[in-house]
Amino acid sequence: MGRRRGGYLRPMTDAALTPPDQGIDETLAELAEEFDLLGDWEPRIEYVIELGKGLAPLPDHARVEANKVPGCAAQVWLHVIRDGGRLYFLADSDSHLSKGNIALLLRLYSGRTPEEILGFDARAAMDRLGLPQALTLQRANGLNAMIGRIREAAAGA
Repeated sequence: MGRRRGGYLRPMTDAALTPPDQGIDETLAELAEEFDLLGDWEPRIEYVIELGKGLAPLPDHARVEANKVPGCAAQVWLHVIRDGGRLYFLADSDSHLSKGNIALLLRLYSGRTPEEILGFDARAAMDRLGLPQALTLQRANGLNAMIGRIREAAAGA
């Protein structure tokens, strides 16, 4: 599947290496609207899992130990591409929910400048979406580890 916009789903497979067409706050507002439309947490979690199904495939050369995100219950790989002052991310996981969580984060962060990434309040964003409350403590810790890895990449750029 892919990203929802105006009631339709857009493919994410080409989005990973394309600069975003809107600001990070606008992307968060769009996600919040989508989550609000879904109502209860069961359909929201199903939607997150659907987001993961739309991730661009992670190349085999990026599926290495150095790209693994520590602190996740599942195996999560996050590959960083630096291009034109922006950071692009490719990711995968062996868990449907973790793959969905990282797809959601890529929708927010991929194609942004390091300054945009570091200036964005990720904790407030996740709270706005209600994700930490919908996840088990272990999954919430994994989500925080994914955010931490993205912020580390931005700080090191």
